[in-house]
Amino acid sequence: MASVLKNKDLLKTQGFINNEWVNSSSSDTFEVKNPALEPKKESYLATVQSMSGDDYENAIAAASEAFKTFGKSTGRYRSNLLYKLYELMLENQDDLAKLVVLENGKPYADALGEVKYAASFFQWYSEQAPSVQGDILQSGNADNINILALKQPIGVCGIMTPWNFPLAMITRKLGAAVAAGCTTVIKPATETPLSAFALAQLSVDAGFPKGVINVLASHDPAKVGKLICEHPTIKKVSFTGSTRVGKLLMQQSASTLKKISLELGGNAPFIVFEDADLDKAVTGAIASKFRSSGQTCICANRLFVHESIYDEFTAKFVKQLKEKIVLGNGLDKDTTYGPVIHQGSMEKIRNQLKDALDKGAKLLLGGDKRPDLGENFHDLTVLGDVTPEMEIFNEETFGPLAPFIKFSSEEEVLKLANDTPVGLAGYFYSKDLDRVFRVAAALEVGMIGVNTGAISEAALPFGGVKESGFGREGSKFGVQDYLIIKGVVLGKGE
Repeated sequence: MASVLKNKDLLKTQGFINNEWVNSSSSDTFEVKNPALEPKKESYLATVQSMSGDDYENAIAAASEAFKTFGKSTGRYRSNLLYKLYELMLENQDDLAKLVVLENGKPYADALGEVKYAASFFQWYSEQAPSVQGDILQSGNADNINILALKQPIGVCGIMTPWNFPLAMITRKLGAAVAAGCTTVIKPATETPLSAFALAQLSVDAGFPKGVINVLASHDPAKVGKLICEHPTIKKVSFTGSTRVGKLLMQQSASTLKKISLELGGNAPFIVFEDADLDKAVTGAIASKFRSSGQTCICANRLFVHESIYDEFTAKFVKQLKEKIVLGNGLDKDTTYGPVIHQGSMEKIRNQLKDALDKGAKLLLGGDKRPDLGENFHDLTVLGDVTPEMEIFNEETFGPLAPFIKFSSEEEVLKLANDTPVGLAGYFYSKDLDRVFRVAAALEVGMIGVNTGAISEAALPFGGVKESGFGREGSKFGVQDYLIIKGVVLGKGE
């Protein structure tokens, strides 16, 4: 695999603790494979060290020791570190993108876009770091002068990330933590540790002090998650993943009343009103639904189309999609869509598809596995006449399966769109300005795309409501979750 990389130093398979690459104390390992090549022998990428509980204890101790100094460093110093890391990511963007393709399966163009998106968080937080400051409050007590509201880094942070954006989900959290002055222990997804290790190596090249960034992989994520959440030295946990796991981590974090940020699953509605620009809405819907073969937390999951334009819209959607589909290996230049990550994802897609068809949905496009390409490939599939009784309406798919639902009124579609316990992202298309503000206020989600299917950028306060979690990443608000506010009352000295 190293042969595809220009910078061979980026290929690492050990744990990264206190700026050193170390083997697991338990000698455990696990294999990382390319999902596009399964089940072929060529799918093998690397054997990675699976770090033990003792190794995580060492990393936490290193981060705690580093915090004694790093937590007192200047914002300008931290800004310079982050900006250097941003520059190094761009200098190595081709290699980083290839690592993402190999372990995640997404097409090279998508992976390169992720690298640039991931790097942008370091640029963004390099600009935020010098501006982290407190406030002076006027006391209501005549015996006091003022109240100082000091903002200080919270301490050692545990970061746990998913496989679908193996770089961006780390940088969005790590950038904010470093800007605040925190140190970190990072557990990347078991499926995609290699790009995280490459990022750790770049942090050394950027001049980060020992112990500020620690990256350890494990084939036992449940055990590691419990250790991180219950460890008294770790003062904050940030997790991106499923709602089910997020609830468990929250329970575990309660043992130390740890500060926690959760970015969890969604069931995003995508609404096309009768006055929408149909061509733009079709392009936005395809981009939102099928990015990374539908494996993003903010993918459109339920596509609602007004009954008066339903037939025209779905026909345009299928036609445009047919023109774009090239399934294959992400490193092939013509590939537009890659595989799903593993057989668990494939099984969910097949179950939802069968349930929908059995209950009366119409197959408009696709519908089959693609074993001719590999065991993890599935046709991009479009379903019509989907109803709320079907599993696909109520459960996030996380795969290349697009369900269309008809609606007749704004009141009806808002009720359907909000009929879910989660609320991460939502989208709608309309030219009516009154409706834009009305619907944006009514949708029960944390982020909304209006006349766009692409919302992700560093300036966006990223996060959800309801069972999609809490806390915000990115934007000017992102650093706040890594700070504590200390109130200092100044009494009169007389």
